[in-house]
Amino acid sequence: MEILILAFFLIFVSMKKLATLLLLLFTITSFTQEKIPFQELDVFQLEWVADPQISPDGTQVVYRRMGMSIMKDRKAGNLWVINTDGSNHRKLTSYDGNESSARWSPDGKRIAYTRATNQGSEIHMYWTESMQTARITQLEKSPRSITWSSDGKQIAFAMTVAQKPPVLVRAPKKPKGAQWAKAPRITDRMRHERDGSGYIEPGFSHIFVVPSEGGSPRQITSGNFNHSNPEWTPDGKTILFSGNRNKDWEYDFRNSEVYAVGVNSGVIKPLTKRKGPDYSATVSPNGRYVAYLGYEDKVQTYQLTKLHTMRADGSGKKVLLGKLDRSISNPTWDAESKGIYFQYDDKGITKIGYVSLSGKFREVADNIGGATIGRPYGGGSFTVSSNGTIAYNYTRPEHPGDLAILNKSFKRITNLNAELLDYRELGQVEEIWYKSSFDQRNIQGWIVKPPKFDPSKKYPLIIENHGGPISNYGERFSPEVQLYAAAGYVVFYPNPRGSTSYGEEFGNLLYHNYPGNDYDDVMSGMDAVIAKGYLDEENLFVTGGSAGGIMSAWMIGKSKRFQAAAVVKPVMNWYSKTLVADNWYGYYHSRFPGLPWTNMEDYMKFSPISLVGNVECPTLVMVGMEDLRTPTSEAKQLYHALKYRKIETALVEIPGSYHNISNRPSQLITKVAHVIAWFEKYKDD
Repeated sequence: MEILILAFFLIFVSMKKLATLLLLLFTITSFTQEKIPFQELDVFQLEWVADPQISPDGTQVVYRRMGMSIMKDRKAGNLWVINTDGSNHRKLTSYDGNESSARWSPDGKRIAYTRATNQGSEIHMYWTESMQTARITQLEKSPRSITWSSDGKQIAFAMTVAQKPPVLVRAPKKPKGAQWAKAPRITDRMRHERDGSGYIEPGFSHIFVVPSEGGSPRQITSGNFNHSNPEWTPDGKTILFSGNRNKDWEYDFRNSEVYAVGVNSGVIKPLTKRKGPDYSATVSPNGRYVAYLGYEDKVQTYQLTKLHTMRADGSGKKVLLGKLDRSISNPTWDAESKGIYFQYDDKGITKIGYVSLSGKFREVADNIGGATIGRPYGGGSFTVSSNGTIAYNYTRPEHPGDLAILNKSFKRITNLNAELLDYRELGQVEEIWYKSSFDQRNIQGWIVKPPKFDPSKKYPLIIENHGGPISNYGERFSPEVQLYAAAGYVVFYPNPRGSTSYGEEFGNLLYHNYPGNDYDDVMSGMDAVIAKGYLDEENLFVTGGSAGGIMSAWMIGKSKRFQAAAVVKPVMNWYSKTLVADNWYGYYHSRFPGLPWTNMEDYMKFSPISLVGNVECPTLVMVGMEDLRTPTSEAKQLYHALKYRKIETALVEIPGSYHNISNRPSQLITKVAHVIAWFEKYKDD
């Protein structure tokens, strides 16, 4: 019996040792686990920080935690809250749906936010002490731009008020039970559709107020005009907003003013009056000054948005930072009313700056962004507490937007993608500056190398042209670019002339000249990358969407150097584009001189369809089937022309997709997969 007990004891000890050894081996393997490249399905696992809102006392941040649903194939966001030291990270409510627009009450004891419903969205309230939440509105349409009064008793917001559409004829009465066709849809408006949502129901946007404890909303603006971005004055008697109440507002579409409306009287007074947009008004905490954005409209392709101040009554207007050659956004007063924080892009990097009322400027933070998932565009936002602590979404090429805190020192307090990206080897991003062959201007771009890059090998190249063209790429995370790199391609994405973040003169070089010498900038960049010695010059490919699609079509019409191309949602014919797209009226004069029917020669000269007879490389054409910005007819012009000329081509139409062809995760994946498959088909091995 004793021998049997001893045997069982030895077996037990051996099993414990074996388990310990296996655990040790597993731990070692985990630490040495080889990373793999970014995968297609990884797109569904990405999360990022959007709209960070710091509490008035600077101790907490509520933000919208964005992610991708693999089952619903949608982007969605819920509200999360975290202490600014990184502790107590938790979901704000128990609701699992689409929450957004969180805004702290002035005393920090409540958070107003919106929650999606089947009919739109409603304003809800969250009490920080009891952690209870409740709906406080029952609205006909979705609220926008919610903002608290300084005493915490009211909330202002913008909302569309519906109008009846025009009626030209009265249909005869149909027999009971008859099934006639639907009545025609009639519009007499200049802007009657919007890419991303389709037909715009008739109506005007107005400013409303509602008690913060719930109750009936009250409309305080009037007239057949659009009003947006409400902002309370500290005394709670007035709300500032932006709009265009000019008689000819529909045709004067680039213009807007800052107005003040009495909360009780409804009397509206303009505070600005000039040719050009004035908007984003924000009142200083002491109530004495108003900061706002805008510019004098010179009717050109690109104009800098400037930071202005004026007294509360509209007098004493002046420009701050007149010498800063960058566009400004998101003006935010400091607690002492001594200066203004703001956001701007500088050479492909989004930054936060600060300027005192005397004009003294300093850079505060950089690498803001990571809220635009797809390609490496800008974006992001920040908020400031009463003690000067700043919360913002922070990005690098290695990760989407995480939450960062700046209070004397920088601290990144979230790492939402650690469980994914810690186990992925991403393509390394390298900045490059080079000279344009056209005029020797300095041009900036970025090179992304495949994982496990070997400089002794020769790699195929993909040029990824950005959209806009009044926009910019930069040092930001991009799943699309990473998927190209993971497929074994070096990716080059440049910011040619016309890109933002390099000043007004650089951004306006495409005025009456687009596409133009931006072509030379991109081609010079390709040659600069080739000069590094690791590219296979027999395998050069080009792609891009929107303005990037225009440039891609232009490049293959002017150069025979490309093995294949993927032209995504392009404009091929400016004549048809400017008479069909949802923003059709915005191109006349500012993009090209005159109108299509008065200046057909220039409109065609800058249309890529004019070069289609030169195209020889196999070309994939891709477009969203619901695209209203660069309508499907534009892509089909390229496809049909190439098909007629017997150039190898294919047309890929994405069902249910507007201009943002990668809006749904599966659409992002399929876009990249088709581009890679097309290039692989024609790659010279």
